[in-house]
Amino acid sequence: MSQPEPSQQQVPPSPVSFYEKHKVIYAKGVRGFFDNWRIGLVIFTQLIFYVTPWLQWNDRQAVLLHLVERKFYIFGVVFWPQDVIYLSALLIVSAYGLFLVTAIAGRLFCGYACPQTVYTQMFMWIENWVEGARNDRVKLDKAPLDARKIRIKGTKHLLWLLLSLWTGFTLVCYFTPVSELIESVRTGNLSGWETFWIFFYGGFTYLMAGFMREQVCKHMCPYARFQSVMFDPDTLIITYDPQRGETRGARKKGVDPKAAGLGDCIDCGLCVQVCPTGIDIRNGLQYECIGCAACIDACDQVMDKVGLPRGLVRYSTETAMARHLTRKEILSHIVRPRILLYTFILAIILGLTAWFLAHRIPLKVDIIRDRSTLAREADDGRIENVYTLQIMNTEEQAHRYTITVEGLEGAELADGNTVEVPAATLQSYMAVVRVPPEAGKKGANPIHFGIVAQENPDIKVREKASFLLP
Repeated sequence: MSQPEPSQQQVPPSPVSFYEKHKVIYAKGVRGFFDNWRIGLVIFTQLIFYVTPWLQWNDRQAVLLHLVERKFYIFGVVFWPQDVIYLSALLIVSAYGLFLVTAIAGRLFCGYACPQTVYTQMFMWIENWVEGARNDRVKLDKAPLDARKIRIKGTKHLLWLLLSLWTGFTLVCYFTPVSELIESVRTGNLSGWETFWIFFYGGFTYLMAGFMREQVCKHMCPYARFQSVMFDPDTLIITYDPQRGETRGARKKGVDPKAAGLGDCIDCGLCVQVCPTGIDIRNGLQYECIGCAACIDACDQVMDKVGLPRGLVRYSTETAMARHLTRKEILSHIVRPRILLYTFILAIILGLTAWFLAHRIPLKVDIIRDRSTLAREADDGRIENVYTLQIMNTEEQAHRYTITVEGLEGAELADGNTVEVPAATLQSYMAVVRVPPEAGKKGANPIHFGIVAQENPDIKVREKASFLLP
């Protein structure tokens, strides 16, 4: 039997990997208009995050979400778990605000204020300071392991870990008073949940910002996946102008680029080198693009050097690129039904939330009937019902409250009708209500408790209860 010719022999197929091998991205630093905005927002947001727990208000921490006491202090306002409606309003406002910003200008939040972007930027500042610029980092990683490399890498990771642990510590400061947490750290008496969250949040900050940078944006963040749903042809996005830029190519002295059929793009690759996710914006809009505009800053600098007008890579819209709209015409297209709808809903929610906060009564009362004794006869022949009033003073000053009862003829409280509740405190008050036997029908009769602050009659509530007559 003859053997097949070598050209006819079957060649085994080469293996195909379903997983892309991770390539380290060495993002080149760039300065410019948009980078200055990003630096400013990083500093602004982190000043708020790191400084706020240290602010004092009325001899306490200004912002403290005290889970143990179930009280949430926001400067001069105290919220309780019963105020969850305000948390819901905050989440709705945040969601609609994100929708509005995305519909107008794409992933601005991702590029300038997202925690992943912010901490990655801070880690990169440390990296550039310790290891040097992009080319220095590439050379260092390729160099053999020696004492110098260990020293530089060790310094970088030590600073990363210190920043990460301080970030985790700061997070826990929002839930445990700073003074108590510092004392617990000093004495080694941290609780289990405090220890867990300091190292958990700090560890993930170290992992995400130090090692997984663009992978979080590309593979883990759901926002990158559903951003296209919120985009439309009039959304401002970072775009490359192919009609102006193509055909790409380097400029040669003495050769007219137009005569050579070249566009404005000199194919320097800087837009790719500065991109934190490693994409080429010249390939069009991609889900990996976080809208940081680093490529705009880099391209504008190149255009300045070669004497060409800026804007080869710029913020624009699909409609503007197709119709060659001017900047004024682009701005006029921003005001469209979708934007008006988001703005209207957001304004309504903000207005209602502000109104309810302004008219919020700093007093809450829960009434609990004594179920062990539904009704009993007093010494004078009247019928008694016993209630426990849970009086919640949500202001940061003590109040003395007057308690009244109405709804049945002759109804009165057996004991005193005043109670003093300290600031931001929940206090129980035993209320014994007496009525004549003929004051109502047998069974349940509706009554109302009135609770009024003596110092401020505007602080009052009226709660319904039922009185049982045998």
